[in-house]
Amino acid sequence: MVSSDDLFPTRSSLLTRLKHWDDHDGWKRFFDTYWRLIYGAAVKSGLSDAEAQDVVQETVISVAKKMDEFKYDPARGSFKGWLLTLTRWRITDQIRKRDRHGQAGGSQPEDGARTFDMESLPDEQGVRLEAIWDAEWQKNLTDAAIERVKRKVGARQYQLFDLHVIKEWPVADVAKTLGVSDCAIYKAKSRISAAIRKEIEILEATLI
Repeated sequence: MVSSDDLFPTRSSLLTRLKHWDDHDGWKRFFDTYWRLIYGAAVKSGLSDAEAQDVVQETVISVAKKMDEFKYDPARGSFKGWLLTLTRWRITDQIRKRDRHGQAGGSQPEDGARTFDMESLPDEQGVRLEAIWDAEWQKNLTDAAIERVKRKVGARQYQLFDLHVIKEWPVADVAKTLGVSDCAIYKAKSRISAAIRKEIEILEATLI
């Protein structure tokens, strides 16, 4: 199981590690962190499971090929945005493969030789993909925050929160099942929700 600290480890240290092809642990952490994000964006863009898996594989390969050229500069853009660009190229590739209807096509150009960018798809599709990407990013961020909080609070407290907030059980059902008061459930909800918001703020502040 991937720890919450591995869900979003993309700080300067990890990006530096990814510049070394033989850093297997660094690349494993990168894949474990981002494959769900890439896959989710591809599926929600209308691709099939097989196509989305291809997007994941090809995007990771693109990152490996282009990592030496990536320079982190907050003024110019984030790693999140750069990864979206690479993912979008691969989603575009899959759409083009569909459009060829099985016709033989030439090899795809290397990323650096591409003549299209983030605006290559129709405007409405481009905006939609960015919205999907942001939603998937936020979901993964929230999942990471929840995992961190889960490790810090008592098992009983988290169970109250999980049943009522995440699984959406009515307060009365949680109280009856676990033998606790309504007040205890509301307190757990308030305390853990605040802790999750704090963890999200911390993660957002440390990501690049």
